[in-house]
Amino acid sequence: MTLNAEPPAVIRRSTSGPAGHGSSASPGLALRHPAPHAPHAPHRDASIDAARAACLVVVFALHAMMVGVSVGADGPVLENALEHWAGFAPATWVVQIMPLFFVIGGFAGWSNWRRMQQRGQGAADFVRGRLARLIRPAIALVAVVGAVLAALSVAGMPAETVATAGYRIGQPLWFLAVYIGCSSLVPVMAWLHAWHPLVTAAALLAVVVAVDVARAATGIDGIGFANLLAVWLLVQQGGFFLADGTIERMPRAARLAAAAGAFGVLLALTIGGAYSPDLLMNLNPPTVCLVVLGVAQLALFSLVRPALRRWAERPRPARAVASFGEWGMTLYLWHMPAFVTIAGLLLVLHDVVGLSLPVPLTEEWWASRPLWLVVAALGTTALVRVFARWERGSRRAAATPTATPTATPTAGAFAPTSRRSVPVAVAVIAGAAGVALVLVLGFGPVTSLVALGLLGVALAGSRGSRATGVGRRRAVSRPASADSSAPPRSR
Repeated sequence: MTLNAEPPAVIRRSTSGPAGHGSSASPGLALRHPAPHAPHAPHRDASIDAARAACLVVVFALHAMMVGVSVGADGPVLENALEHWAGFAPATWVVQIMPLFFVIGGFAGWSNWRRMQQRGQGAADFVRGRLARLIRPAIALVAVVGAVLAALSVAGMPAETVATAGYRIGQPLWFLAVYIGCSSLVPVMAWLHAWHPLVTAAALLAVVVAVDVARAATGIDGIGFANLLAVWLLVQQGGFFLADGTIERMPRAARLAAAAGAFGVLLALTIGGAYSPDLLMNLNPPTVCLVVLGVAQLALFSLVRPALRRWAERPRPARAVASFGEWGMTLYLWHMPAFVTIAGLLLVLHDVVGLSLPVPLTEEWWASRPLWLVVAALGTTALVRVFARWERGSRRAAATPTATPTATPTAGAFAPTSRRSVPVAVAVIAGAAGVALVLVLGFGPVTSLVALGLLGVALAGSRGSRATGVGRRRAVSRPASADSSAPPRSR
């Protein structure tokens, strides 16, 4: 969601297989050197930036509406306010925008990887840039939330209340853990896409369907979590198809038919009872329904993209969209802490001055939602202003490339660059594990400390080894096909 977004560059695919014979002439297969005449990937695409910003707004509004704060017979109640709303399942067909997030991320990752190749940078450089952008804001979140919840426990707050607050704050972290994995695999997946895009997509789809079938046959929901990577890597491929021009070469009528057909398939899957019609339920664990929804969203987005780009290039919208690009990950990570903090303040005001807290889904509750959204936005803005510097700092760090000799997916993305550096593969695993730890176990003191240690390893890996003077000279003396401008900022 927060990667750089650039317009597509046309890439000629090699006819050789993934073994890479003769692949030096193909920018899709060469993980280090682009083809001598490969076109440059332009820097940005306003429609991608605007779509990312819109997705963030939808996520913010949806999560804000889910916050239910009231006082029952047994004391304070913090709940999902929309859980028992009859209209929620149909609404999820509109507000479930995670597939579009991964399509946008795929487009941005593919484009940024192409630009880095044209500059002579390798896969390890790309992965380090992704980690730097994603890990620093996560470290701030885990450190601050872990410390605050520990202090509240010491101050005498009931353990159940502290646990509920930690659970609510940690819910969105699943996205970050999965996104770290998917972003780190962009060089490998782009290599496979350039070799044979349909075979790559079909293989991923086969895995997704097989996992869903195994889960349904055994009744073991845990099997479905094997799709955490397969589903989102497949949706990410949709972004690759958009970036390489495949989607926009399709007639508009064909894209509209694809969207209608995808919604028809989704309707059949859910009405038949095989899957829940609540598309948020299909997130945990992810199912093939999200892939089908991703096809529909990709097709529709491609249709509105020209108009969206024209709008987003106007001065005022451009400034607003650029703001989301500056602190998008900070907004995503800190909106739930803001909501939980405001909910706690409301409970205090209820006890001190008798503030009325309407029961969720009552008429009074619905009437109070506009004011609640304003307060939630103000509270989130305050936290974003405080913690956005972590995200900006990661961008500056990621903008400094290192010279890393790479030639294959494994060597380029996963090999260490010096004896003193943290191998990129270790950094990726540590980053995803650190986020997953607090997601599963909460923000307890011990859990937070272990998670911070893992995230620290990931951050060290994102910095890589300092290039020697020779390495720097080699990086600068790449062929003239490399872009002469500064390296792309990691977003």
